[in-house]
Amino acid sequence: MRMHEDELAVDVPLVGRLIAEQFPRWAGLPLRRLESSGTENAMFRLGADKVVRLPRHPRAVDAIAHELRWLPRLAPALPAASPEPLGRGEPDDRFPWPWSVFGWLDGSNPVPGALEKPVPLAEDLAAYVTALRGIDASEGPPGYRGVPLAARDPFMREALARLAGRVDTAAVTKAWEEALRAPGHTGPPAWAHGDLMAGNLLVTGGRLSAVIDFGTVGVGDPAVDLIAAWCVLPAAARDVLRDAVGAGEAEWARARGWALSIAVIALPYYWDTNPPVAENSRHVIGEILAETA
Repeated sequence: MRMHEDELAVDVPLVGRLIAEQFPRWAGLPLRRLESSGTENAMFRLGADKVVRLPRHPRAVDAIAHELRWLPRLAPALPAASPEPLGRGEPDDRFPWPWSVFGWLDGSNPVPGALEKPVPLAEDLAAYVTALRGIDASEGPPGYRGVPLAARDPFMREALARLAGRVDTAAVTKAWEEALRAPGHTGPPAWAHGDLMAGNLLVTGGRLSAVIDFGTVGVGDPAVDLIAAWCVLPAAARDVLRDAVGAGEAEWARARGWALSIAVIALPYYWDTNPPVAENSRHVIGEILAETA
């Protein structure tokens, strides 16, 4: 995986020095970098029960404080495990941004197209989304993706222009414009994780065991959390999620539009630099076009 120009190189010796200086009680614990297709943070396993997360680029920095603030307030009400914040690292002359240490969570990322238990997983996702929506949102921050879907339109058009000849841009444009015609969210703002992609889910025995990476959590249109229907689940399990959450036509259409826009906008950016993300984007686009053709 190639780095983008604004990404900062982070390696084991650097992280080891940061840990030794700022968390000396953990100095000397085994430390190794984790392979990840994630785009925001570099991940390092620290000992048997901790993980160190460091932002890869400036755009990921604000999520550190955001996650550390809101995760402890939300986690107790959620039916799947959440990362436990253990420490906030401060910038220094070696690393210019804040970083964090969390408790390690066992499990593996679900693989779209090869799920062990797609229907039970859909039920688990519905229970998780429902629980998150049920938390008092009156003092919550605006969600990173809780905005009206139309706010994505300029970025979609730019991405589609860059993808000409690589994907069926006419079919994608048609599906996108159908989503834009859906009525907007009329209920009160609700909590949404904002990024329920396979890489942010952990499963054990095919069932949802944990949800990670709360950097995009916030309040707004909660339809965005139904992106898992296309980003994770097969077609045969989508209605299980939809029915359990009680999503109507408009919400479902907005959710499909969110899934499509996330995939399309990411694809030209990561086509050459992050093959797993690009492949997932192509998968999501294919799933949506098969459904809307």
